[in-house]
Amino acid sequence: MKDYGLLTDGDKVMVGLSGGKDSLALVSFLAERKKVFKPKFEVVATHISVDIVPYSADIDYLREFCESRGVPFIHEHTNFEIDENNQKNVCFLCSWYRRKKLFQVAQEQQCNKIALGHHRDDLFETLMMNMIFQGTFATMPPLLQMDKFPITIIRPMAKLSEADLREYAEEQQFKKMKKNCPYEHESNRAKVRQIVEEMKALNPEADASIWNSMENIKADYLPRPIIQDKKQTR
Repeated sequence: MKDYGLLTDGDKVMVGLSGGKDSLALVSFLAERKKVFKPKFEVVATHISVDIVPYSADIDYLREFCESRGVPFIHEHTNFEIDENNQKNVCFLCSWYRRKKLFQVAQEQQCNKIALGHHRDDLFETLMMNMIFQGTFATMPPLLQMDKFPITIIRPMAKLSEADLREYAEEQQFKKMKKNCPYEHESNRAKVRQIVEEMKALNPEADASIWNSMENIKADYLPRPIIQDKKQTR
């Protein structure tokens, strides 16, 4: 949080609480951090249920988890229509509508920041996904100011590994959320995750190397096409 200036005095942060180990850990960490006077900030957690996609999150558990840590809990619903002829986009639509609802609730609650539980492995996988499928060198940054909303996205756990979070969740005995999505299938992200794991097997220091590559971009050693001025070519 200090490296990327994620929090400032007076912030009101909404945590996107899915109910998985990562978002539970994020609520726990921020609840502890807000006890420190500076920077002084508020935290509220929101769980979005998508009515058409059956995820069996234990709402009572999530509410008790948050309130026991002094974090108000909000439960909202959203929905969308599924095009039976194009089911491969259901995961995208589910994510998009949940995110849209999260922004709406954040504005209603006068939150200026939304905290998401992405960890280091998520950033690596997104980096590889963008390189392989989008042709861009980009990932999910720890801090992102939205263009269309007066809200900033923060990812306080960006430098934590999934293995560390898994160990923490076991230590804290987090209740596992049962996931029964009928549209869940093997995705490209799952395949990319395997590639990242193979990179780690190849080099025990791969985590540090991949992270440093994102902060140490040497543009002079990358292809740079010449863009001619249209006025000069007339």
